[in-house]
Amino acid sequence: MAEPKDQEFLDDIEQAEAEEQAVQAEEIDPEQAELDAVRAERDELKDKLLRALAEAENTRKRSLRDRREAEQYGGSRLARDMLPIYDNLKRALDSATDEQREVSAALIEGVELTMRELLNVFSKHGIQVIAPEVGDKFDPQLHEAMFEAPVPGTKAGDIIQVQAEGFMLHDRLLRPAQVGVSSMKES
Repeated sequence: MAEPKDQEFLDDIEQAEAEEQAVQAEEIDPEQAELDAVRAERDELKDKLLRALAEAENTRKRSLRDRREAEQYGGSRLARDMLPIYDNLKRALDSATDEQREVSAALIEGVELTMRELLNVFSKHGIQVIAPEVGDKFDPQLHEAMFEAPVPGTKAGDIIQVQAEGFMLHDRLLRPAQVGVSSMKES
């Protein structure tokens, strides 16, 4: 009958060992839990820092791009407002007859000088004239068709008349050239 007591004794020892391991596990577990929490917080903060740095870099690049665009295209409204002045000077020069040129040579020369100065200012600020010629192919990226007409001796899509020149500001279209286009069917 001593055996059941021995068994109880062994059971008590096993239970005590299990409790001791549980206590040790609890002692290690809070430290491990704290370490895991600190690591998780570190990883979260590192992720936030990397995202903030990426956002700052994107903002810097965006502001540089915006600044460059503002420098290049900021004057586009003023440039568009100046185009009618160019058109009027060109019409004045084109309408002057040879007789008027002889009689008012100084006046015509003054208008020509004003036109050249305006073109120099345009060039200085990156504005180029789009000057299509009769017979060129119509390009919808650069030209605006004001009318279509069948003209013998032309192909469909050929420019048959230039009503107004167009303008580019660097690589952007300020105003398309206004042209008449042939609608002649090829036979």
